[in-house]
Amino acid sequence: MNPREYRYVGPVEILARARPGRLGQAVGSHDDLAVWLAGQTAQDPGEPFTYVVGLDGTLRLAPQRSEHVACAGREPVLGAGEITFAASGGAWTVSEISNQSTGYCPDLSSWTAVAAALDRAGLEHPPGFTHPIVFRRCRGCRQRNIVKDDHYVCAVCGDSLPTAWNMDEPGPSSR
Repeated sequence: MNPREYRYVGPVEILARARPGRLGQAVGSHDDLAVWLAGQTAQDPGEPFTYVVGLDGTLRLAPQRSEHVACAGREPVLGAGEITFAASGGAWTVSEISNQSTGYCPDLSSWTAVAAALDRAGLEHPPGFTHPIVFRRCRGCRQRNIVKDDHYVCAVCGDSLPTAWNMDEPGPSSR
């Protein structure tokens, strides 16, 4: 089964500021990561960074306050979120990772593509998202929601939210 592709579903004004072309740093090995982290002088390496996994399966990184859609060069992705690294025995490992991207709103199932990208880069990582986020779109008011404590209710209009991922559902609602 092929991994799901996630297109950008966030605010149009953020998409308008992102430029085509890959802006995130491709990380294909531990050495790539070490060099990139050494160059990140504006951010402590122990703080979270923005990541995406491109359609080619490559992990791409950007500083924390970067938009995921900019890191992806406006392209669809296989995964997106925030990632934190820790130094361990002279190497960098993934200490925390989430699917926290309100622009792409990836499903928890995106972990498969994220883990594969980390494995290809030779980076040790947790067995799953350390901070998993459940995203759903309200079919009533079309707002993006984060589901907390299995409470599938829209925070804006109070309608029930679907239990299956639906962030890419097109068009107006049908109540």
